[in-house]
Amino acid sequence: MPFFEQVYYSNSITKWLCAFVLAILTYLVLLIIKKLGVYRLKKISALTRTDIDDFLVGLLDHTRHYFLIAISLLVALTSLRLPEGVKHIAYSVLIILLLIQVWYWGNEGLNFLIAKLIGRDKSLATSREAIQGTMPALRFLGQVILFSTILMVALDNFGFNVTTLLASLGVGGIAIALSLQTILGDLFASLSIVLDKPFHVGDFVVIENLNGTVEKIGLKTTRIRSLSGEQLIFANGDLLKSRIRNYQRMRERRIVFSFGVLYQTTAEQLKHIPGILKNIIEHQEKARFDRAHFLNFGDSSLNFEVVFYVLSPDYLDYMNIQQKINLALVESFEKEKIEFAYPTRTIFVEKFPLQRNGD
Repeated sequence: MPFFEQVYYSNSITKWLCAFVLAILTYLVLLIIKKLGVYRLKKISALTRTDIDDFLVGLLDHTRHYFLIAISLLVALTSLRLPEGVKHIAYSVLIILLLIQVWYWGNEGLNFLIAKLIGRDKSLATSREAIQGTMPALRFLGQVILFSTILMVALDNFGFNVTTLLASLGVGGIAIALSLQTILGDLFASLSIVLDKPFHVGDFVVIENLNGTVEKIGLKTTRIRSLSGEQLIFANGDLLKSRIRNYQRMRERRIVFSFGVLYQTTAEQLKHIPGILKNIIEHQEKARFDRAHFLNFGDSSLNFEVVFYVLSPDYLDYMNIQQKINLALVESFEKEKIEFAYPTRTIFVEKFPLQRNGD
């Protein structure tokens, strides 16, 4: 019998060689497809703004060589005549390798989904700082779900009855959730803060009667540095139940201030005061004049009310503009001979004629 016609495990050496060559060719074709796919998608991603092509590049990059080899061997085995037991083992091994590959693909998809939920915009740099503590929790939670799903699929494919196991896990999960409901509540509140973004690290917020700058958003607590220097620590669950005023989201600041002038101020001078204020405010950068009115007659002053907008949320900008307005107002009043009022009281004394004794 010629050498190539000798039979081993129901297949001739020729068939075994053909299967081996087929496996190598299949592997090379898959490897070329992977390399070309990555190369082409990277070129496309450089020209587009969408993240989908970047995600596909990541999936191809995370396609392992052993997975390509397993597919190549499976293709080669289909050309051979093998016992059912050998085929079953081969398919089982392929399923295991496929599930391992799904784990890598799932992790890449999980990272992509988290990045999309949080946002990759450069303007949200503070958001990325905020998620340094929460990102691992998001990833861990997603990996637990992914691993559980893969494990259930693997056990089901190997003939195990997963229905009872799922029921046991469900009861155990409920018991664990009840015992850890406070911690889990704060954890999900942390996820809500990161995903909904009511504030970022660096934002100045007011929570009820407390205020300060957000320093860190953790898994259980959020830490805020108050203006007086101490650190305020809020449980994330309690924080979301509170009314939060985020001054960093303020686009412009409405300012109302008032002052009074003496009752000796003439009517002509009173008419000029709103115009003086309008001229002063309109010459300030980052400020927009709204109105100035003679408001009312006070106990010892004629009162004016002024409203303007600071076109910046920065408190320091507001204070600098207010100081410039005040100084300019004092200079203008000196030129116009207008005096600011101060608390005064006028007492009128009436003299009565002295009465003589006997009158």
